[in-house]
Amino acid sequence: MLNPTWLHTFKTLIEVGHFTHTADKLYMTQPGVSQQIKKLELACGHSLITRENKSFEITEQGRQVYDFALQLARNETELLENLSFDDPYSGLCQLSCSGALALLIYPELLTLQAQHPGLIIHLEAAPNYKILDDIQAGSIDIGVVTHLPSPSLFSSEPLGCEPLCLILPKQYQDQPITADVLKRCGMVKHPDADYYLSLYFDLCGEPELAQLNIETLDTASYVNQLSQILLPISQGIGFTVLPKSALDNFSHNERLVIHKPKQAVTEVLYLVQKRNRQLPARYHTLTARLNLLITQSENKNK
Repeated sequence: MLNPTWLHTFKTLIEVGHFTHTADKLYMTQPGVSQQIKKLELACGHSLITRENKSFEITEQGRQVYDFALQLARNETELLENLSFDDPYSGLCQLSCSGALALLIYPELLTLQAQHPGLIIHLEAAPNYKILDDIQAGSIDIGVVTHLPSPSLFSSEPLGCEPLCLILPKQYQDQPITADVLKRCGMVKHPDADYYLSLYFDLCGEPELAQLNIETLDTASYVNQLSQILLPISQGIGFTVLPKSALDNFSHNERLVIHKPKQAVTEVLYLVQKRNRQLPARYHTLTARLNLLITQSENKNK
Protein backbone atom coordinates (compact mmCIF):
# COMPACT_ATOMS: atom_id res chain seq x y z
CA MET A 1 0.00 0.00 0.00
CA LEU A 2 1.37 3.41 -0.96
CA ASN A 3 1.97 5.74 1.96
CA PRO A 4 -0.86 8.33 1.93
CA THR A 5 1.43 11.01 3.40
CA TRP A 6 3.89 10.59 0.52
CA LEU A 7 1.00 10.73 -1.96
CA HIS A 8 -0.29 13.94 -0.41
CA THR A 9 3.17 15.48 -0.56
CA PHE A 10 3.57 14.46 -4.22
CA LYS A 11 0.10 15.81 -5.09
CA THR A 12 0.93 19.12 -3.41
CA LEU A 13 4.29 19.34 -5.21
CA ILE A 14 2.66 18.85 -8.63
CA GLU A 15 0.01 21.47 -7.85
CA VAL A 16 2.48 24.01 -6.38
CA GLY A 17 5.27 23.30 -8.88
CA HIS A 18 8.17 24.11 -6.53
CA PHE A 19 9.94 22.12 -3.79
CA THR A 20 10.51 25.06 -1.44
CA HIS A 21 6.96 26.38 -1.76
CA THR A 22 5.65 22.85 -1.20
CA ALA A 23 7.73 22.61 1.97
CA ASP A 24 6.33 25.92 3.19
CA LYS A 25 2.75 24.86 2.49
CA LEU A 26 3.15 21.54 4.28
CA TYR A 27 5.23 22.98 7.14
CA MET A 28 8.15 20.78 6.15
CA THR A 29 11.76 21.31 5.12
CA GLN A 30 12.74 21.18 1.45
CA PRO A 31 14.97 18.10 2.05
CA GLY A 32 12.02 16.46 3.79
CA VAL A 33 9.85 16.96 0.68
CA SER A 34 12.58 15.56 -1.56
CA GLN A 35 13.03 12.55 0.71
CA GLN A 36 9.30 11.69 0.64
CA ILE A 37 9.18 11.98 -3.17
CA LYS A 38 12.16 9.62 -3.49
CA LYS A 39 10.52 7.13 -1.11
CA LEU A 40 7.32 7.26 -3.17
CA GLU A 41 9.31 6.65 -6.37
CA LEU A 42 11.01 3.65 -4.78
CA ALA A 43 7.63 2.27 -3.66
CA CYS A 44 6.21 2.74 -7.18
CA GLY A 45 9.31 1.40 -8.91
CA HIS A 46 9.35 4.33 -11.36
CA SER A 47 10.60 7.89 -11.59
CA LEU A 48 7.66 10.23 -11.06
CA ILE A 49 9.45 13.45 -11.97
CA THR A 50 12.58 14.41 -13.91
CA ARG A 51 14.64 16.99 -12.09
CA GLU A 52 16.39 19.88 -13.85
CA ASN A 53 18.29 22.09 -11.38
CA LYS A 54 15.54 23.67 -9.22
CA SER A 55 12.69 22.74 -11.58
CA PHE A 56 11.15 19.43 -12.58
CA GLU A 57 8.82 17.77 -15.12
CA ILE A 58 6.27 15.11 -14.30
CA THR A 59 6.71 11.73 -16.03
CA GLU A 60 3.89 9.63 -17.50
CA GLN A 61 4.05 7.34 -14.48
CA GLY A 62 3.97 10.48 -12.31
CA ARG A 63 0.73 11.60 -13.99
CA GLN A 64 -0.90 8.29 -13.18
CA VAL A 65 0.22 8.51 -9.55
CA TYR A 66 -1.04 12.11 -9.38
CA ASP A 67 -4.45 11.04 -10.73
CA PHE A 68 -4.52 8.29 -8.10
CA ALA A 69 -3.70 10.80 -5.36
CA LEU A 70 -6.47 13.10 -6.61
CA GLN A 71 -8.98 10.26 -6.48
CA LEU A 72 -7.94 9.39 -2.93
CA ALA A 73 -8.47 13.01 -1.90
CA ARG A 74 -11.92 13.05 -3.55
CA ASN A 75 -12.85 9.79 -1.83
CA GLU A 76 -11.82 11.18 1.53
CA THR A 77 -13.83 14.36 0.98
CA GLU A 78 -16.90 12.37 -0.07
CA LEU A 79 -16.57 10.09 2.95
CA LEU A 80 -16.37 13.00 5.38
CA GLU A 81 -19.37 14.66 3.73
CA ASN A 82 -21.37 11.44 4.01
CA LEU A 83 -20.42 11.05 7.65
CA SER A 84 -21.47 14.57 8.53
CA PHE A 85 -24.59 14.77 6.32
CA ASP A 86 -27.38 12.37 7.25
CA ASP A 87 -30.47 13.14 5.21
CA PRO A 88 -33.64 11.77 6.85
CA TYR A 89 -35.36 11.58 3.45
CA SER A 90 -32.66 10.00 1.30
CA GLY A 91 -30.86 6.67 1.07
CA LEU A 92 -31.48 2.92 1.11
CA CYS A 93 -33.81 1.49 3.79
CA GLN A 94 -33.56 -2.30 4.23
CA LEU A 95 -36.21 -3.98 6.34
CA SER A 96 -37.91 -7.33 6.68
CA CYS A 97 -41.21 -8.59 8.11
CA SER A 98 -43.77 -11.36 7.70
CA GLY A 99 -45.54 -11.73 4.39
CA ALA A 100 -48.86 -10.77 5.98
CA LEU A 101 -47.46 -7.56 7.42
CA ALA A 102 -45.73 -6.78 4.13
CA LEU A 103 -49.14 -6.70 2.45
CA LEU A 104 -50.19 -4.00 4.90
CA ILE A 105 -47.11 -1.78 4.96
CA TYR A 106 -45.61 -2.00 1.46
CA PRO A 107 -48.21 0.22 -0.29
CA GLU A 108 -47.75 2.88 2.40
CA LEU A 109 -43.96 2.67 2.21
CA LEU A 110 -44.21 3.25 -1.54
CA THR A 111 -46.32 6.32 -0.79
CA LEU A 112 -43.53 7.51 1.52
CA GLN A 113 -40.99 6.91 -1.25
CA ALA A 114 -43.14 8.84 -3.74
CA GLN A 115 -43.17 11.77 -1.31
CA HIS A 116 -39.38 11.56 -0.89
CA PRO A 117 -37.84 10.18 -4.12
CA GLY A 118 -34.41 10.04 -2.50
CA LEU A 119 -35.58 7.13 -0.34
CA ILE A 120 -35.14 3.59 -1.65
CA ILE A 121 -37.32 0.96 0.04
CA HIS A 122 -36.00 -2.61 0.18
CA LEU A 123 -38.66 -4.81 1.82
CA GLU A 124 -38.24 -8.55 2.22
CA ALA A 125 -40.92 -10.95 3.48
CA ALA A 126 -39.43 -13.63 5.71
CA PRO A 127 -40.12 -15.74 8.82
CA ASN A 128 -38.88 -14.60 12.23
CA TYR A 129 -35.70 -16.69 12.29
CA LYS A 130 -34.52 -15.42 8.89
CA ILE A 131 -35.25 -11.80 9.81
CA LEU A 132 -33.04 -12.12 12.88
CA ASP A 133 -30.31 -13.97 10.98
CA ASP A 134 -30.28 -11.28 8.28
CA ILE A 135 -30.06 -8.48 10.85
CA GLN A 136 -27.10 -10.17 12.48
CA ALA A 137 -25.47 -10.71 9.07
CA GLY A 138 -25.99 -7.06 8.14
CA SER A 139 -28.03 -7.73 4.99
CA ILE A 140 -31.12 -6.18 6.66
CA ASP A 141 -31.01 -3.21 9.03
CA ILE A 142 -34.36 -3.45 10.82
CA GLY A 143 -37.08 -6.06 11.08
CA VAL A 144 -40.50 -6.70 12.58
CA VAL A 145 -40.87 -10.01 14.42
CA THR A 146 -43.53 -11.58 16.61
CA HIS A 147 -41.44 -12.68 19.57
CA LEU A 148 -38.96 -10.83 21.74
CA PRO A 149 -35.41 -11.75 20.60
CA SER A 150 -32.31 -12.04 22.78
CA PRO A 151 -31.42 -8.65 24.33
CA SER A 152 -27.74 -9.59 24.15
CA LEU A 153 -27.94 -9.53 20.34
CA PHE A 154 -30.82 -7.20 19.48
CA SER A 155 -32.40 -3.92 20.51
CA SER A 156 -36.19 -4.28 20.48
CA GLU A 157 -39.25 -2.17 21.09
CA PRO A 158 -42.96 -3.03 20.88
CA LEU A 159 -44.44 -1.73 17.66
CA GLY A 160 -48.03 -2.74 18.28
CA CYS A 161 -50.34 -5.74 18.06
CA GLU A 162 -52.01 -7.53 15.17
CA PRO A 163 -55.17 -9.66 15.47
CA LEU A 164 -55.11 -13.31 14.47
CA CYS A 165 -58.21 -14.71 12.74
CA LEU A 166 -59.60 -18.22 12.50
CA ILE A 167 -61.02 -18.22 8.97
CA LEU A 168 -63.55 -20.69 7.54
CA PRO A 169 -65.75 -21.00 4.44
CA LYS A 170 -68.99 -19.01 4.37
CA GLN A 171 -71.17 -22.08 4.99
CA TYR A 172 -69.93 -22.18 8.61
CA GLN A 173 -71.28 -18.72 9.36
CA ASP A 174 -74.15 -19.81 11.63
CA GLN A 175 -72.47 -22.87 13.15
CA PRO A 176 -70.73 -23.05 16.54
CA ILE A 177 -67.05 -23.66 15.84
CA THR A 178 -66.03 -26.75 17.80
CA ALA A 179 -63.09 -29.13 17.66
CA ASP A 180 -65.23 -31.62 15.69
CA VAL A 181 -66.16 -28.95 13.14
CA LEU A 182 -62.51 -28.10 12.56
CA LYS A 183 -61.60 -31.78 12.24
CA ARG A 184 -64.29 -32.28 9.61
CA CYS A 185 -63.32 -29.11 7.78
CA GLY A 186 -59.60 -29.85 7.53
CA MET A 187 -56.79 -27.36 7.61
CA VAL A 188 -55.33 -25.26 4.82
CA LYS A 189 -51.67 -25.36 5.78
CA HIS A 190 -48.98 -22.81 5.06
CA PRO A 191 -45.46 -22.27 6.49
CA ASP A 192 -46.72 -20.45 9.63
CA ALA A 193 -49.95 -22.41 10.07
CA ASP A 194 -48.92 -24.53 13.07
CA TYR A 195 -47.50 -21.53 14.92
CA TYR A 196 -50.57 -19.34 14.33
CA LEU A 197 -52.99 -22.14 15.14
CA SER A 198 -51.24 -23.07 18.41
CA LEU A 199 -51.15 -19.42 19.48
CA TYR A 200 -54.82 -18.96 18.59
CA PHE A 201 -55.97 -22.07 20.47
CA ASP A 202 -53.94 -21.09 23.56
CA LEU A 203 -55.29 -17.54 23.76
CA CYS A 204 -58.87 -17.70 22.43
CA GLY A 205 -60.39 -18.54 25.83
CA GLU A 206 -62.13 -21.71 24.60
CA PRO A 207 -60.99 -24.81 26.56
CA GLU A 208 -62.19 -27.25 23.90
CA LEU A 209 -59.99 -25.64 21.25
CA ALA A 210 -57.08 -25.24 23.67
CA GLN A 211 -57.09 -28.99 24.23
CA LEU A 212 -57.22 -29.83 20.51
CA ASN A 213 -54.06 -31.53 19.23
CA ILE A 214 -53.29 -29.82 15.93
CA GLU A 215 -51.46 -32.92 14.77
CA THR A 216 -54.82 -34.72 14.60
CA LEU A 217 -56.19 -32.22 12.06
CA ASP A 218 -56.35 -33.41 8.46
CA THR A 219 -54.66 -31.29 5.82
CA ALA A 220 -57.20 -30.04 3.29
CA SER A 221 -54.63 -28.16 1.22
CA TYR A 222 -51.16 -26.64 1.38
CA VAL A 223 -49.78 -23.51 -0.27
CA ASN A 224 -46.76 -21.34 0.58
CA GLN A 225 -47.89 -18.25 -1.34
CA LEU A 226 -49.55 -15.86 1.08
CA SER A 227 -51.87 -14.38 -1.53
CA GLN A 228 -53.25 -17.87 -2.31
CA ILE A 229 -53.83 -19.26 1.20
CA LEU A 230 -57.41 -18.02 1.47
CA LEU A 231 -58.37 -19.10 -2.06
CA PRO A 232 -59.34 -22.71 -1.21
CA ILE A 233 -61.28 -21.54 1.85
CA SER A 234 -63.23 -19.09 -0.33
CA GLN A 235 -64.18 -22.14 -2.41
CA GLY A 236 -65.40 -24.13 0.58
CA ILE A 237 -62.18 -26.06 1.26
CA GLY A 238 -60.65 -26.09 4.77
CA PHE A 239 -59.88 -23.46 7.40
CA THR A 240 -56.75 -21.64 8.56
CA VAL A 241 -55.42 -18.98 10.93
CA LEU A 242 -53.79 -15.80 9.60
CA PRO A 243 -53.10 -12.24 10.73
CA LYS A 244 -55.97 -9.91 9.89
CA SER A 245 -53.74 -7.94 7.50
CA ALA A 246 -53.68 -10.97 5.20
CA LEU A 247 -57.47 -11.21 5.36
CA ASP A 248 -57.93 -7.50 4.62
CA ASN A 249 -55.94 -7.85 1.40
CA PHE A 250 -57.95 -10.82 0.06
CA SER A 251 -60.35 -9.92 -2.75
CA HIS A 252 -63.18 -12.33 -1.85
CA ASN A 253 -63.78 -11.69 1.85
CA GLU A 254 -67.52 -12.07 1.31
CA ARG A 255 -66.93 -15.82 0.82
CA LEU A 256 -65.28 -16.20 4.24
CA VAL A 257 -66.43 -16.23 7.84
CA ILE A 258 -64.30 -15.17 10.80
CA HIS A 259 -64.75 -17.06 14.06
CA LYS A 260 -65.44 -14.77 17.02
CA PRO A 261 -63.54 -16.21 19.99
CA LYS A 262 -64.39 -15.55 23.64
CA GLN A 263 -61.11 -13.63 23.92
CA ALA A 264 -59.54 -11.67 21.08
CA VAL A 265 -56.24 -13.15 19.94
CA THR A 266 -53.38 -10.84 19.04
CA GLU A 267 -49.64 -11.18 18.59
CA VAL A 268 -47.22 -8.47 19.62
CA LEU A 269 -45.07 -6.98 16.88
CA TYR A 270 -41.50 -6.02 17.85
CA LEU A 271 -39.30 -3.64 15.91
CA VAL A 272 -35.74 -4.99 16.11
CA GLN A 273 -32.25 -3.98 15.06
CA LYS A 274 -28.76 -5.16 15.85
CA ARG A 275 -27.71 -4.27 19.39
CA ASN A 276 -25.63 -1.09 19.67
CA ARG A 277 -26.07 -0.41 15.94
CA GLN A 278 -26.55 3.29 15.19
CA LEU A 279 -28.84 3.68 12.19
CA PRO A 280 -28.98 6.66 9.79
CA ALA A 281 -31.67 9.32 10.23
CA ARG A 282 -33.71 7.93 7.33
CA TYR A 283 -34.63 4.95 9.53
CA HIS A 284 -36.27 7.32 11.99
CA THR A 285 -38.46 8.50 9.08
CA LEU A 286 -39.25 4.89 8.22
CA THR A 287 -40.01 3.72 11.76
CA ALA A 288 -42.22 6.75 12.38
CA ARG A 289 -44.32 5.72 9.37
CA LEU A 290 -44.41 2.09 10.57
CA ASN A 291 -45.63 3.17 14.00
CA LEU A 292 -48.36 5.26 12.38
CA LEU A 293 -49.48 2.38 10.14
CA ILE A 294 -49.67 -0.14 12.98
CA THR A 295 -51.51 2.33 15.21
CA GLN A 296 -54.03 3.07 12.46
CA SER A 297 -54.51 -0.65 11.84
CA GLU A 298 -55.07 -1.31 15.56
CA ASN A 299 -57.65 1.49 15.80
CA LYS A 300 -59.43 0.14 12.72
CA ASN A 301 -59.67 -3.32 14.27
CA LYS A 302 -61.10 -2.17 17.61
